[in-house]
Amino acid sequence: MTETVAPTAAVLIIGDEILSGRTQDVNLNAIARFLGALGIDLLEARTVGDRQGQIVDALNALRRTHDYVFTTGGIGPTHDDITADAVGAAFGVPVAEHPEALAVLERRYGPGEFNAARRRMARIPQGGSLIANPVTDAPGFQIGNVFVMAGVPRIMEAMLQDVAPRLRAGAVVHARTIRVEGVGESAIADVLRAAAEARPDLSFGSYPFGFGGDGPIGTQLVIRGRGAAEVDAAEHDLSRELRYLGINLAVTSSSQV
Repeated sequence: MTETVAPTAAVLIIGDEILSGRTQDVNLNAIARFLGALGIDLLEARTVGDRQGQIVDALNALRRTHDYVFTTGGIGPTHDDITADAVGAAFGVPVAEHPEALAVLERRYGPGEFNAARRRMARIPQGGSLIANPVTDAPGFQIGNVFVMAGVPRIMEAMLQDVAPRLRAGAVVHARTIRVEGVGESAIADVLRAAAEARPDLSFGSYPFGFGGDGPIGTQLVIRGRGAAEVDAAEHDLSRELRYLGINLAVTSSSQV
């Protein structure tokens, strides 16, 4: 059953490797698509380094203002994997080996392979519940409205399978895209502004393309909203106004995002 008011979410990306440019983050895009399919509005994303104070401050700010917070990174076996300790500090609870996590990891590694570094991945803040990891078994965890997941994209996306049933879904957002070729944003700015003012409950976006020298220039106009009929009507009216101005529409498309 969906809700009238959409749940909201934020993402906290953790890792010096992201801020240094050594690693390119792709988890934000994956989480955004995952939440969009559930009708949950992703409203904010922050990136912080491997510094406990930064993580604690950001996490406390986000979890107080959003229904859900998703963190990625910093739950591995090395000394700089400090996310579990930071989350425990944010919630004011101790961090200790979780019996279930310990059992999962003991089964994963053979005799003599389950060393002290790997045991670190069984440390969970008190009151946390595990998030299954079908790729490497080392679990993430949930505490309150915070979901703590791996930074490796393949593992993080696999963890989302266990997260989905725990979330309250909202109405899915419908989108219509109008592709206009041969004109830039400035030529259609007034028409787009009038459309947005006429339907304040919808979102109207303008995204130019072709200015790098390859192919034609143009603009993609995207209309988004939770009412499919209203979005369809807005697409119809905007297309009609553009044609009235003599602007050719290359293609229109629809999706749920």
